[in-house]
Amino acid sequence: MKIFKLLFAGLLALVVTAASAGEVKKYDQATFDALAAAGKPVVVVVHATWCPTCKAQDPIQKGLMKSEPFKDYTMLTLDFDADKPILKTLRVSQQSTMIVFKGKTEVGRSVGDTTKAGIEGLMKKAS
Repeated sequence: MKIFKLLFAGLLALVVTAASAGEVKKYDQATFDALAAAGKPVVVVVHATWCPTCKAQDPIQKGLMKSEPFKDYTMLTLDFDADKPILKTLRVSQQSTMIVFKGKTEVGRSVGDTTKAGIEGLMKKAS
C-alpha cells in the first residue's frame, strides 16, 4: 500500500508540473504571429549546437519555463546556423541571444547571459 501512495504522489507531481509549465517549441512565424496578436508573452531563444554559452543557458531557460511565473509564456527556439532569414528579420547577429516580447512589442534582449537571475529578470519583463 505504501508503494502505491509513493507512486501516486510522484505521478501527481508530474501532472502538476506539466500543467504549470510554459511551452517550449521550435520557432514558427505563424505561431509567433498568433501569440503576438493575442498579447501573449513570448521568449525567442537563439541557440547553436556548438555554442558552450547556449549549452549553459538551456537548462536555466527550460527550468524557468517549468516554474509558475512563466506558465503562460511560450518559448520559441531558433537555430543560429539554420534559421538565418528569421534571424535577419529579428536583427540577431549572435547565438545565445534571447528576445522577450509582450504581444508584438519587444520588451528586452540579451546576448550571452548565463545567470539564472539575469535570464529570469529578462523574462519577467513580459509579465
